[in-house]
Amino acid sequence: MFEVKNISMIYDMDTEEKMYALNGVDLTLPGKGLVGVIGPSGSGKSTLMYCLSTLKRPTEGSISYNGLELTGINDNEREKLRREEFGFIFQKHYLVPYMSALDNVLVAAKENDKETREKAVGFLKKLGLKEREFGKKPARLSGGQCQRAAIARAMINDPKVVFADEPTASLDHENAFNVMRILKGYSKDRLVVVVTHDRSILSDADMIVEIWDGKISGIT
Repeated sequence: MFEVKNISMIYDMDTEEKMYALNGVDLTLPGKGLVGVIGPSGSGKSTLMYCLSTLKRPTEGSISYNGLELTGINDNEREKLRREEFGFIFQKHYLVPYMSALDNVLVAAKENDKETREKAVGFLKKLGLKEREFGKKPARLSGGQCQRAAIARAMINDPKVVFADEPTASLDHENAFNVMRILKGYSKDRLVVVVTHDRSILSDADMIVEIWDGKISGIT
């Protein structure tokens, strides 16, 4: 599904000593499965995810998704691709503060009919939210509850690829593994890319990509 060829992300381009967030990365990702990207802070793992998802454009190299060259498409095409095929889970939940947990899930949905509403409720329940919490606004929810609502929002449109950047960072141990079980189940038919520094949550990963100083140091 993804073919990454010799991509680099260079900051401080105008200085004598350039800073490489990614440096000559080659990678092939399958069309489905749970893929973990692991490395210490500053290793380039999040930058790789942002390049794959078109949130950032690499300085050098190419990325293709199902034969589409991502580095050559315009902004409108990038937005359309993200809206129709990608789902995003970030370390910060980015919920709309004046909306309830349920409405925050539905705001990302293509449709707002009864079936979609039932689907959103089902996701929230699977993720461990109680019905009494569905109507609460983010300020009245814990950080972990907000994150779980954000995860449901990312999955509401059945995206072909889910990009998750430290999705369990604000969750306790039990809920973190519950979220990973759900993502693992989703990855049976879709691709889920999880960026993390916590190897323990990747015990069921189909593929683990290790990054160090902007380069891939191992793939298992």
